[in-house]
Amino acid sequence: MKLDIVNSDNEKVGAVDLRDDVFGGRVKTDVIWEAVVHANAAARRGTHATKNRALVSGSGRKPWRQKGTGRARVGEIRNPLWRKGGTVFGPQPRSYDYQLPKKIRRSALLAALVQKLNDGAVVVVDRLAVEDRKSKTTVAMLRKLGATGKTLVIDVAPDEGLALTTRNLAGVKVVRTGRVTARDVMDTTKVIVTRDAVEKLQETLASTEDTL
Repeated sequence: MKLDIVNSDNEKVGAVDLRDDVFGGRVKTDVIWEAVVHANAAARRGTHATKNRALVSGSGRKPWRQKGTGRARVGEIRNPLWRKGGTVFGPQPRSYDYQLPKKIRRSALLAALVQKLNDGAVVVVDRLAVEDRKSKTTVAMLRKLGATGKTLVIDVAPDEGLALTTRNLAGVKVVRTGRVTARDVMDTTKVIVTRDAVEKLQETLASTEDTL
């Protein structure tokens, strides 16, 4: 498989070969699903909290004596059985993150990239840099490359000017090759990859595919 390499003006300047044994396989949608669910779980803040009987405001005094009144025994007004009492086994702050094998994460990333390749949503650029560090320049460059919606930019070492000018652009995300995930790839309409990033990803994902 060959992909055209373009410059920042979307003019063809070369081509890059993609290994068919790596990017020519079927799309493993089940692995993508696993990776996306894991990423969504890890992104949850988990700050929810309810008050138990120890945290609810109120007196700890026993309302009436244990026996002799004919009423049910009660220890305190913060009893969970009472209105405005504490919550039993309510949600508490926690982390929803869990371990997902590295091979599964890489296999999901490969499957996501293959899906985007099949959709024709991948653009390979020889180099991405913004010299004047202006968001207007970055927007014009991305439009020339066909980025109109959510856009993912992948580079081995992203240009500092590009990273700075895309921070305030809605729907544009710049990531390193070592940090990109299947969720990043699937949650976008256009993937822009530099030549160095393609070679790096192909080298990394080839070893993963050989072991699965």
